[in-house]
Amino acid sequence: MPLLDVRDLRVEFPTRQGVLTALHDVDFTVDRGERLGIVGESGAGKSVAAFAILNLIGRPGRIAGGSILFEGQDLTRLSTHQMRRVRGDRISMIFQDPMMTLNPVLTIGTQMVETLKAHRRIGDAEARRIAITRLGEVKIPSPEKRLESYPHELSGGMRQRVVIAIALLTEPALIIADEPTTALDVTIQAEIMSLMLDLCKTHGVGLILITHDLAVVSQVTQRVVVLYAGRVVETGETARVVQDPVHPYTRGLLAALPGEGTPGARLNQIRGSMPPLTAVPEGCPFNPRCDFVEDRCRDALPALEDLDGHRVRCVRARDLASGVAA
Repeated sequence: MPLLDVRDLRVEFPTRQGVLTALHDVDFTVDRGERLGIVGESGAGKSVAAFAILNLIGRPGRIAGGSILFEGQDLTRLSTHQMRRVRGDRISMIFQDPMMTLNPVLTIGTQMVETLKAHRRIGDAEARRIAITRLGEVKIPSPEKRLESYPHELSGGMRQRVVIAIALLTEPALIIADEPTTALDVTIQAEIMSLMLDLCKTHGVGLILITHDLAVVSQVTQRVVVLYAGRVVETGETARVVQDPVHPYTRGLLAALPGEGTPGARLNQIRGSMPPLTAVPEGCPFNPRCDFVEDRCRDALPALEDLDGHRVRCVRARDLASGVAA
C-alpha cells in the first residue's frame, strides 16, 4: 500500500461567475521514503494539490471529489480535530517564505518547543533537547544559541533551515515542500535542496516537492507529475520524463531551462501563458500554445495514455514518443 494515494482529486471554487475547477481528477501516489516532484507554471494547481492533502483549502473552495488515502485513512473524511493529529505530525509542510512561516515575535526555541508539545506529551527540557538535535541535523552552527534567536536575526538560508528542522521535529512520514527555495539566492538554493535530499534519505521520509523548475526536480525526485491548468499532462519516472519528454508542455518547460539555449541568444520560451480558470479552452487546455496542435485537440480532452509506465495526456503521444514531428 502506498504511503499516500491520491485518486480522482477534484477541487472547486464557487464564484459569482460559476464554479471554477482548480484540479480535475488528479491521481498520484507516494511510497514510503519516495520523492515525488509536482511541476508546472504558476496557476497549474501545484499548491492547491498540496493544500488539499492537508485539508487547508480556504472557503469557499472545497474538495468536490476523489479520495486522499494516507496510511490507510481517507483524509477527506476526517474531522477538523482528527486532521490536527495528522497535519504537522505525520505530514509536515515547508512553505515558500520562511518569514511567513515563523512567528517574528517568538524565539526559535519557543516555536520548536511549542510544536513538539502540541503533538507529544513531553516536557520542556526534552523538547529543547530534540530541537537542538534537529537544528544540528540541518547544519545550523551553535544550535543551543540559535534557540534564543528571533527569526529576523537569521539569514534567509538559516531561516529555511529552521523551518526544515521544525518539519522534522515530529518524525513525519511525509513532508510537502512548496517551492522551498524560491526566496533564496542560487547558491543557497542548491545547499537547501541537497540538505533536504540527505535528510529524507537519512530519516526515510517521503517528500512531495512542488516547483516550477524541472532542473531541481531532476536532481532530487524519483518520479514527477507535470500539471497544466489543473490536469495531469505527463507523469512517470523523473529520469525518463526529463531525458525523453513526450507532452509538448513538458518539452517546452525543459527547453526553457537556461542551459538548453544558445549562448548569447534569447532564452527559449513557451508562447502565451497559462489560462485563468475562467477561460480554460475547450479540448486540450494546452492547445493554444502547442506547436503540434491539430483540429481534434480543440474538440475533446485527451485521456492519459500509458506508454509503458510513462503516462501522457496528448492525442499525439505515441507519435511524439517515437520521434514523429509535425
